Amino acid sequence: MNKIRVLIVEDSKVIREFLEYIIGRDPRLEIVGSVESAEEALRILPRVSPDVISMDIRLPGMNGFEATRTIMRERPTPVVVVSASVEQADLQITMNALRAGALTVLEKPVGTTSAEYEALAQRLCTQLAIMSQVKVVRRHRDARPTQRLVRTAVSRPSDYRVLGVVSSTGGPNALIQLLNGLGADFPLPILLVQHITSSFLEGFAAWLDGVCPFSVEIATDRQIPARGKVYLAPRDRHLRIEKGYLNIDSGDPVCAQRPSGTVLFQSMASAFGPQALGVLLTGMGDDGAEGLLELRKSGGYTIAEDESTAVVYGMPAEALRRGAVLDSLPLPAIALRILELMASRQEVA
Repeated sequence: MNKIRVLIVEDSKVIREFLEYIIGRDPRLEIVGSVESAEEALRILPRVSPDVISMDIRLPGMNGFEATRTIMRERPTPVVVVSASVEQADLQITMNALRAGALTVLEKPVGTTSAEYEALAQRLCTQLAIMSQVKVVRRHRDARPTQRLVRTAVSRPSDYRVLGVVSSTGGPNALIQLLNGLGADFPLPILLVQHITSSFLEGFAAWLDGVCPFSVEIATDRQIPARGKVYLAPRDRHLRIEKGYLNIDSGDPVCAQRPSGTVLFQSMASAFGPQALGVLLTGMGDDGAEGLLELRKSGGYTIAEDESTAVVYGMPAEALRRGAVLDSLPLPAIALRILELMASRQEVA
């Protein structure tokens, strides 16, 4: 079995050697390059042909965002951002790198305890292995919807009251497109589960608030969700809606996730049934699929991102396999479909 070829981009010699040690001892991985600048990484990229790149954010000269954008334009390769910083300036670069095509962001394995270090090191190697399998390509996204799987009547007597969105790998960029497509006048509160390394959650919320037309905040217990706002599940907590209030809890992980998209969709099914809209975007694994099925069975409207635009067609594919999806649409068509559904409801009301 061929090993996964890894290119390390890290300006600190100490940390670069540390990463070399961690990655080098994993039997799945092989280091084909270890450089201190983005310029050097771009120079050797054609020669070493890595399967995945471990990318620092703060680099001399070209930063990690600019490097990622250049890589995705010239030689698309899976990029995993590896950063220890949660300072505002570095978080902005990190989130823009995700927008430019980086797949995920991870903490550098510099934990203060041996157990913490081992957990972070193992997670880094596993994510590099997983992300190396993602096929990142240059492609022109087609805004025309694909054929809908099921066309159901939308002329029910009640109005929609909440939109739930779940995303994982590739989610930040997908969320920008979805939320901007809905527009500032969208009349529903939006509940969001995005799988992201917990230490970067606050920075992600602040970044998303600045690039979409909605106010974005991390949800708190007993909030009453309001229109024009996005409520993001907090770090390591499930987000539910019950009796019109947001409920935050630390229950067991579901689908190996906390927060879990399935938990959110299940609560929407119970609280609102046919008055709920659920959207499942790009992501690895199966989180959200079972919850989306329950939402559909309760009469809610369910949409999943189509394979043609999903960075990782894992969660949407699993929802489709289970029969949870009413519409399977390319990303640019999802907001249009939601607005179409809202207009249909308003005409009937």
